[in-house]
Amino acid sequence: MPKVSIIIPAYNAMNYLPETLKSILFQTFSDFEVLIINDGSTDNIVQWARELPDPRVRLIVQENQGVATARNTGINHAKGKYIAFLDADDLWEPTKLEKQVNYLINHPEVGLLHTSMTLIDSQGNSSGRVITSNAEGNALKKLLEQNTVVTSSVIVRYFCLKNVGEFNKDLRYSQDWEMWVRIATRYSFAVIKEPLVYYRQHFNNATKNWQMLEQGFGVIEKLFQLVPKELIFLKNRSYGYANIYLAWKALQNGDRQQATYFRNNAIAYYSRLRYSPWCIRLSIAIAIMEWLGFDGFNRVLVIIYAFRRRIVSIFPQ
Repeated sequence: MPKVSIIIPAYNAMNYLPETLKSILFQTFSDFEVLIINDGSTDNIVQWARELPDPRVRLIVQENQGVATARNTGINHAKGKYIAFLDADDLWEPTKLEKQVNYLINHPEVGLLHTSMTLIDSQGNSSGRVITSNAEGNALKKLLEQNTVVTSSVIVRYFCLKNVGEFNKDLRYSQDWEMWVRIATRYSFAVIKEPLVYYRQHFNNATKNWQMLEQGFGVIEKLFQLVPKELIFLKNRSYGYANIYLAWKALQNGDRQQATYFRNNAIAYYSRLRYSPWCIRLSIAIAIMEWLGFDGFNRVLVIIYAFRRRIVSIFPQ
């Protein structure tokens, strides 16, 4: 039986899926199976999968039912002691699984383990930005404020998923956030603060569309139905951080006015955000777009990304 089951939901994902799979097959840890869940794709994924030479990789076909159901299908077919999730457009560092499996073996009290991530563009070029989560130990309060756990970085014990139940297929967005909160009510979290995952940002990325994400605010109400009433005070913080996130997504789509609206909403929900690094950077970005326009804003981003990459090359993680 494989030690790790890797679950990849795939819906018309062939632009990136072969590269994603390659990053798995180059892992220094090899005791795994890969379950690619074809969620009703209309591309050539079936033909491509037939030609794969590695017997550890399986394609499971289902009608289009969404990413939550696809992940549930993968869990139900999994044979591993540990379950790792990977989106079809993201990549792993070669040592990711080895480091995570060793950590879980040495820390039996941890139910879910995740890592830092590096942001990359559609061509796989690094933005130079590394994001590290502080969701560790008893992570419930931190996760109720905001979801800082990247799905493609997660490895979780199989029995934890079985004990808390499946991904909520009735939620259109943020099903992963809701799942992490459920796990955090019962199990300890840990994070390896190394960027072992490359999170790809591109035009078709679901998290780029702020209008779609705004519809997912309902998940916050769901989250606070899962936890003790004494944690209700965190709800406004949750809405505050969610609005900051949406403001950045609006900026990425060139909508400065909408970004300003979300920033002001964030401060109204949680006034302490006004002086937070997230809000200060956001306000500077909004001002740059106001002065230079969308094209000028993007040119500034190119300069910032190049500077970050230079810093990372001089002072690696």
